[in-house]
Amino acid sequence: MPTIVLHMLNEDPVLGEIDELPEKNDTLMTIRSPRRRDGKDLPYLEPNISTVIFPTSRISFIEVLPGSDEEIISFVRE
Repeated sequence: MPTIVLHMLNEDPVLGEIDELPEKNDTLMTIRSPRRRDGKDLPYLEPNISTVIFPTSRISFIEVLPGSDEEIISFVRE
C-alpha cells in the first residue's frame, strides 16, 4: 500500500495510504489514515475518521513517498 502526500488546491497537504495509484480516468481518490505531514489530525475531519474520498478535481498533484511500495528483488546465484 503506497504512502502518498496529496496536495489539494488551497489546502494543506494530506499524508495517507492508498490501495493503488489513480488512473487517468478516475474522478475520486480514496485515502486511508489521512493526516497532516507532521502526523496530527486534519482539522476539518472528525477525529475517528479512517478513510476519506477526495474528488480528483480538487487535487493539484500527488507525491509518492519512496519505499512505501517497495518490492525487494534479489539475485540468486545457482
